[in-house]
Amino acid sequence: MYLREHLRRENVDRDMARIIMVLAEKSRLVQRAFLTHSGVLQSRNIHGETQMELDKYADYVFLKAMEKTNVVRTVASEEQDEIVEIMKARGSYGVTLDPLDGSSLIKTNLAVGTIAGFFNEGNVMEKGAKMDGAMYILYGPLTSMVYTAKNGAHEFVLNGRGKFELRSEHIVIPEQGTIYGSGALRSEWREGHKKFIQELEKQGYKLRFSGGFVPDFAQVLYYGGVFCYPASKTKPGGKLRLVFEANAMELIAKQAGGAGSNGKHSMHEVKPEHLSQRTPLYLGGKKEIAFAEKYLNNPKQSTA
Repeated sequence: MYLREHLRRENVDRDMARIIMVLAEKSRLVQRAFLTHSGVLQSRNIHGETQMELDKYADYVFLKAMEKTNVVRTVASEEQDEIVEIMKARGSYGVTLDPLDGSSLIKTNLAVGTIAGFFNEGNVMEKGAKMDGAMYILYGPLTSMVYTAKNGAHEFVLNGRGKFELRSEHIVIPEQGTIYGSGALRSEWREGHKKFIQELEKQGYKLRFSGGFVPDFAQVLYYGGVFCYPASKTKPGGKLRLVFEANAMELIAKQAGGAGSNGKHSMHEVKPEHLSQRTPLYLGGKKEIAFAEKYLNNPKQSTA
């Protein structure tokens, strides 16, 4: 079954389905651009990060595509200083967008991704709890995408005919996890996070961490466990962005039977105060997330 058929069968809101289809179709341009747009630019985004040429290209491709859908009113992109208003749009959707997450990995040919979230009422600065849908695209050995319209999490792969074909439907994160991935330097981990990881290792969880948010989270969807980027001594607010990355990926985790947290509670409970707001992040199975909160809310918890 192809993506368009699946969206129709699942009765996904027509405007959201259009946005998902357009993002999926334009991802083929980004995929091909890995051969032609892999240089480093002499510019930085609003977060002070050096931009890859493909960052800017992906941002341009997806923004133009959102403008042409005629159903997207606002776009918050990680590569833009401000929310982009599309004045002539007839629809009411707001889209959050990380056009190319993990672009620093391009040089070594590791997997990277695109992350998007959808708000039907158009306000991209709402709590994640009000998000109506989300998707990610993973550029790896295969180009794949996972979407949810609060109807479960479903994966499609780009086939040789240039169409996204259903691979896995109603993905469920395994209850018994096997892997974990954690960002930040170990020397900068706080006590609660350190003890949480020690306990995971004691239980046999294996470290699997490429440094790319999308591929590292995709592993958790299929193998179970947890992906996290914690608050650290030098980054007490975490590293990943609430608006562009965390909210969309937590929705996918929840729709796959899992959960998300900032170490205290769901990230979806937090109303963003500004576009570049960061958050500590834990995503994975419900058991692992509850376990993380236990240690992070009580860092003196014994591992005995």
